[in-house]
Amino acid sequence: MSLETASRPPDTAEEVQHWVLDSATELRRLRAGLFEALMGEPMPPDGRLDDVPEQVAIAATELATNAIRHGRPPTRVHLRRTEHTFVLDVADEDPGTVPEVAGPRAPGDGGLGLHIVAELAEAIGWYAEGTRKHVWAEFRIPPA
Repeated sequence: MSLETASRPPDTAEEVQHWVLDSATELRRLRAGLFEALMGEPMPPDGRLDDVPEQVAIAATELATNAIRHGRPPTRVHLRRTEHTFVLDVADEDPGTVPEVAGPRAPGDGGLGLHIVAELAEAIGWYAEGTRKHVWAEFRIPPA
């Protein structure tokens, strides 16, 4: 998996909800809010959520933790959606630092957040805009 080249998420995604975090202590509130927002979203006629809320919550936790640890506050988390996908966008105030995918390591050594997100998401990428760096992940709504 490579995040060496910047890429943008789908531009047709509409905002569902957003959160602003200043510290890791707010991650619990983020996860709860994501579950609530996802469960309240209408599904397309051929869609169902399955494991999507859990996958989005795990990805959001990993990306927000990275932003809080390695970026500059505040961390902004946006949940958006297209007709058939949810797009998670996590931004920090450090546009000059490219997200780094950690090299091989034991699971207990940490640093595997981007690997985890890449396993859960349909697509993952990043881009810088103005004073912010965004890392995003897209999750497909499974058909019925």
